[in-house]
Formats: sequence, C-alpha cells, structure tokens
Amino acid sequence: MSDAPLDLTALEVPTEPVEASRTVAGAPRDGAAELTVFEGCEIGVWEMTPGTATDVEVDEVFVVLAGAATITFDDGTVVDLKPGSFCHLRAGQRTRWHVTATLRKMYVVAAEGTA
Repeated sequence: MSDAPLDLTALEVPTEPVEASRTVAGAPRDGAAELTVFEGCEIGVWEMTPGTATDVEVDEVFVVLAGAATITFDDGTVVDLKPGSFCHLRAGQRTRWHVTATLRKMYVVAAEGTA
C-alpha cells in the first residue's frame, strides 16, 4: 500500500459465489481485497452482493462503507448495517447475513498466528 489516498468505495474487490452450504437465499457473491498488514493486523475490504448467507466469525472490527444488511446472531441479536456503522465480531460467533444492497466494509482482523 502506498502513501497516496485510496478510494475504498471504488476499489475493485474480486467476488465469487458464496459456498452452497452457507447460502440461505438468493445467489450472493462475496470476496475480499487485503490492503495491508499493520502491527499484526490484516486490514482489507470485503464485499457481499444481495442475498442471505451464514458464517462463523473471526475476531474482527469493521466499518460499513456502502450498502445495507442485517446480521442475525445465533443468540437472537439483530444488528442493522448501513454506511458508517461500526461493528465488532467475536471469534466463533455464528451469524446470518441478509444483504439487501451490496455491502462493502473495511475490516481489521488479527493476522494469522498473532491472536
């Protein structure tokens, strides 16, 4: 990553279909673009197109850059996401992501082997 500003809303993020075993509704695609590793943390941009999919989370914080979605946690907690939303996910949490407008977030996770 250079010192020049980077427009995270225009960054190309390659996506592929979400695994059939995780897809609940629609035909969502997701993918990520790693930006850098800083102080033992991976920083990147993740995107998911409309649809519903399940996931098992890693320890992560993120800020929504664009789109809209709802995360439903296995304990019943529901979080609505929109641009500017900040969220902390904990490792092992089971989630259901219902994306209504392509969701793009900048994330920070502990790099492998540092947690």
